[in-house]
Amino acid sequence: MAKNRFSKDWMRQHLNDPYVRLAQQKGYRARAAFKLLEILDSEKLLRPGDVVVDLGSAPGSWSQVARERLVGKGGELRGRVIALDLLPMEPIAGVEFIQGDFREDDVLLELERRLEGGAVDLVISDMAPNLSGVGVADAARIQHVCELALDFATRHLKPDGALIVKAFHGSGFSQIVQAFKGSFLRVVERKPKASRDASAETFIVGKGLKTQAQPASAQDADNQG
Repeated sequence: MAKNRFSKDWMRQHLNDPYVRLAQQKGYRARAAFKLLEILDSEKLLRPGDVVVDLGSAPGSWSQVARERLVGKGGELRGRVIALDLLPMEPIAGVEFIQGDFREDDVLLELERRLEGGAVDLVISDMAPNLSGVGVADAARIQHVCELALDFATRHLKPDGALIVKAFHGSGFSQIVQAFKGSFLRVVERKPKASRDASAETFIVGKGLKTQAQPASAQDADNQG
């Protein structure tokens, strides 16, 4: 009975959610589109000509946003969006899709083959692992997913590129932030308005890769700004 009540309460909240209605009006596949839009605007990221990799892309709302931002004044698509997910995704015009598990080497190799040795301007990841409800185990899964995205980004981003990942406050969160600070010149945490208050999700943004020659400085403590 409690489970049914919870399901009904969630459905009622979902149907009354203004971002759900707005997503339907604008043709986005999920309300998550507005989370990315707010982050892109606040951090001044993504413009025509950029190359974007969308990790954990299904159902595709983040890829939709990325594609929109790559459309030039003449209406032509300038740049590339390469999306990847374990689940199938309905096609989006101009978006290249790879279905597979990002943790598998052959899938990563296919992604790298598509890039043809070119560097990436922006990596976005709305990936979230299946959660068990066991805090320690779930924290480890979340941290692993973020580390995978961070590892890919540090190997493929342009020097001034950026990475956006979804993480969750709790055990392991501070370690994820510290890993970002070890790789990026600027690291910020964002809780977009479209992210529900009850959700522990927080998006971490890293901008500008540190080079191997750059030692950590005292200013790193201030790069939350």
